[in-house]
Amino acid sequence: MSATARQQVLVSEQASPPTLLAKAKDYWTLTKPEVNFLVVASAFAGFYVAKQGPIVPVLLIHTLIGTVLVASGTATLNQFIERTGDAQMRRTGYRPLPSGRMAPWKALTFGLVISVAGALELSLKVNALASFLAVSTLLSYLLIYTPLKRKTAWCTFLGAFPGAMPPLIGWAAVRDSLAPQAWLLFAIVFLWQFPHFLAIAWLYRDDYRRAGLRMLPRNDDGGRFTAYEIVVLTTALVATTVLPVLFRYEGIVYLAGAVLAGAFFLREASRMLSYRTLPAARRLLHVSVMYLPLLFTLMVVDKIKW
Repeated sequence: MSATARQQVLVSEQASPPTLLAKAKDYWTLTKPEVNFLVVASAFAGFYVAKQGPIVPVLLIHTLIGTVLVASGTATLNQFIERTGDAQMRRTGYRPLPSGRMAPWKALTFGLVISVAGALELSLKVNALASFLAVSTLLSYLLIYTPLKRKTAWCTFLGAFPGAMPPLIGWAAVRDSLAPQAWLLFAIVFLWQFPHFLAIAWLYRDDYRRAGLRMLPRNDDGGRFTAYEIVVLTTALVATTVLPVLFRYEGIVYLAGAVLAGAFFLREASRMLSYRTLPAARRLLHVSVMYLPLLFTLMVVDKIKW
């Protein structure tokens, strides 16, 4: 949406009070539901592979609710912190806070309430370790990753640590500990984030530059270094996804699916290196979004014993 069109919409909205549905939609937008889908998929995968017997539905429900609440609170508080920068970017300018549809204190209150609710849900209904991991994710994301986005391109590396925590939360919910196998799940999500977020950073590099965010390396206007990063880290990701089979945690169905999905992912990463265009980055982004849920689905379907 252009700046002119966005301004016309805002003027129209200001002329009439927002409906209850419109307000609810704004709160829903603050939680970033598209991100929460991947959070739920990752937490569920960690929970399922860690469970050696039948799934306990109540425990699973409490785990997912608590995790989503903390993730939603993190997303909301992040938008509260970055509302000024968001107002300078086309892709975020229409969000509830930069557009002026919601007062900052309302978003702050909402974010704090659901974050605390999620931490308590995990602490009281799951276990202290799961709650600790979720709260650590929130704090490291908001206090380390978010401010570093304005200082260094290393923010993507540091932000990948809290981003890879959901499978650990799921694992901890079942085992109340973190075995080496859990860190393998962590490594998969950790590596996956690089092609995913570097594709986003390339797509919206002008927006990020306008807002003063350093999501890409300096002196890489052509994107060659970024594209090499994508290829190298996607290769590392695909290699890591084979390890569950080597350790006999997963079977042949998982292996076949992981190899095929990985080959497709690598093809798109290679296309990004060859072309470094917006369509290539957009295609890589779409493939990355499909890849992680598919991989975890294969992991759940063909689990042997973790």
